[in-house]
Amino acid sequence: MPAVLREESPADLGSDDLPRDVYFSREIHDREVATMWSRVWQVTCREEDIPGIGDHVVYDIADESLIVVRTEPDRIRAFHNSCLHRGTRLRNQGGTVRELRCPFHGFTWNLDGALAEIPCRWDFPHVRDEDFQLPEARVETWGGFVFANFDLEAMPLIRYLDKVPVHFEAWPLEQRWKGAHVAKIFECNWKIAIEAFLETYHLLGVHPQNLAIAGDTNAQYDVWEDCPHTSRMLQACGVSSPRRPLDDQAVVDAAGRLGLCEPGIRLAEGESSRDAISDAIRRRVEPNSSADVSKLSDAEVLDTIEYCVFPNLVLFGSLCPLSYRVRPLGNDPDRCIFEVMLLLPLPASGERPRAAPLRWLSEGERFADVPELGFYGGVLDQDARLMPRIQRGLRAGRTANITLGNYQELQIRHMRQTLARYLEHEG
Repeated sequence: MPAVLREESPADLGSDDLPRDVYFSREIHDREVATMWSRVWQVTCREEDIPGIGDHVVYDIADESLIVVRTEPDRIRAFHNSCLHRGTRLRNQGGTVRELRCPFHGFTWNLDGALAEIPCRWDFPHVRDEDFQLPEARVETWGGFVFANFDLEAMPLIRYLDKVPVHFEAWPLEQRWKGAHVAKIFECNWKIAIEAFLETYHLLGVHPQNLAIAGDTNAQYDVWEDCPHTSRMLQACGVSSPRRPLDDQAVVDAAGRLGLCEPGIRLAEGESSRDAISDAIRRRVEPNSSADVSKLSDAEVLDTIEYCVFPNLVLFGSLCPLSYRVRPLGNDPDRCIFEVMLLLPLPASGERPRAAPLRWLSEGERFADVPELGFYGGVLDQDARLMPRIQRGLRAGRTANITLGNYQELQIRHMRQTLARYLEHEG
């Protein structure tokens, strides 16, 4: 896929330092909730998480809460999770229900949000059924994801996603299934967690083992004119970092040790490391997958093709199964929920396996303790260990701003500029 670059140079996004207090200020967190989280499209679940009528999840963001429920075979709705009588949360967790019943006094609503029952109805002559419909958020779907927006006047999701739907036509995420879903509380602001995955500049310090099989300082970062909600990073793999150059055989040997391909591959004369590793991946994927990997280029098979959807979603193109979601933990600016999903191609049979349930990691558990995550688990642990250190360092700082590079941290600046527009009520 050819890069789609801005007509302006990256420097046009500005090289000014960015405020540091956005990572720990409760006042700024409250503004984010009021002006940004209340107005952006955000992933609540996958469609396969709620396959049957009455299946639902509870999605919480700050003080807001939604019951995202399949009400008909082809319809999903999101109701505000609050009883219209005295405000009790209707649901604390997902599952399957035939109705939405308040555990306090028994006020009950049908799955379509219509009032079904008021115990002792004689005592509420002032309540009209049509006034007691559960309030809703907007719901739209794309790529197998269920998005919600608290703003009923928000732009359509397809417009919000900018170029992403077109770019993903070759890699339809709705034809994936959720092979793993793992969540962990990070002791850091949500922006620290999402920004960690918007640049490869940190590989030398955090993932040095990957320098043997992936580029870092030569990664490409793309932002597009009039596309405030999306950006992209392209990272070459199957080659070594320019900072630690290796010959092709050494790259293949490292790829074998790290599980990118089978160990012991010897390059034929004239064969490159990218040729050998991409062919090995095709051999591994093709027999058990419905995906036609023979039609994919080496770049699609090997490289990291990563998109950020503002504010908190990271999607990977082509064969990479990763997807990340980050959100604040309640109203604590110093903690967030980080989630990783493995979205795997459907098996060769074409049948959709049952979606993996959400697994929460305790404080002492590691991503590497989840076998389904494979190679990715240890890499995520390296990131996770650093998050609290960044947060504490930001709080201990004595400068008003952080300093970003002009190019390698371009996506972070782009994301922060979009956030600033929301905080200024521009959106």
